Amino acid sequence: MFAICSINKEIVSNFAYSNLITMQKYSATINSRNRTAFIILLDRSGSMAEQITFNGQRLTKAEALAEVTNRLIFELLCRARRSDGVRNYFDVALIGYAGDALQPIIGESKGFIPITEFEQMMQAMSSRSGFALPRWVAPAAEGATPMFEALLEACEMVEEWCARPENAQSYPPTIFNITDGEASDGDHADIAEISERLRSYATADGNALLINIHLASGESERSVVFPQSVDELGGNYYARLLYECASEMPANYAPAIASLRGETVGTRYRGMCFNASAAEVVAMMNIGSISLNVM
Repeated sequence: MFAICSINKEIVSNFAYSNLITMQKYSATINSRNRTAFIILLDRSGSMAEQITFNGQRLTKAEALAEVTNRLIFELLCRARRSDGVRNYFDVALIGYAGDALQPIIGESKGFIPITEFEQMMQAMSSRSGFALPRWVAPAAEGATPMFEALLEACEMVEEWCARPENAQSYPPTIFNITDGEASDGDHADIAEISERLRSYATADGNALLINIHLASGESERSVVFPQSVDELGGNYYARLLYECASEMPANYAPAIASLRGETVGTRYRGMCFNASAAEVVAMMNIGSISLNVM
């Protein structure tokens, strides 16, 4: 049997992109007629076989990535569940990147999958497994890191999704990029440019949100979630690049972010984390996905 849905109520409850933030609202109600979208980009390159301490145990980065992704999908299912079943509130895409190509995670499709289909997959899994958490995503680690291609694919998907008339007033798409930081198919300028393009797509409710999650190997590195300044990241080059590429979080997210960071509310937070614990990563993904006005 799968665990009963539970969402952390507390969680739920300075580089400005001035050309992107003028129209941001992030307050649209999400329902079956006005869905929102999530794209999860999963680094499945060879370096993800490195071990880290995650959730109090030694895991590979690939195993940690699979765990937090499965947990996010499960939480989205919980948010979409009503007395009559799971409602079609979310479009979700899972895209792996490794070697010289992108990889579909569910079946053969790299496109959006309605959240209701994840419910159907979970029911099929429940009949043949006793996992406490459904496993839509399995660990994988091999080859190079075509992050630029993954971000380009996300650009095309977000542009098309935002252009649909039925999505014009919807809460904008959120993109999670989970990686250990180093792209094999683009330099600093390439990754920064494609990320800026991705953040530029918008609905009437705001620009798309790009949230970068950096899984670091260093035991001595301190964890950083939703930094207010790049200086919080020290000298780690790849963490600083992912900070630069991530979205500035909307103001209405600030109280939940401040609570997670254990501080009074700041003025600006960037949508990224570095070397975070399992609890911090899950909390961060909740803030980026669960803190929505769902009917």
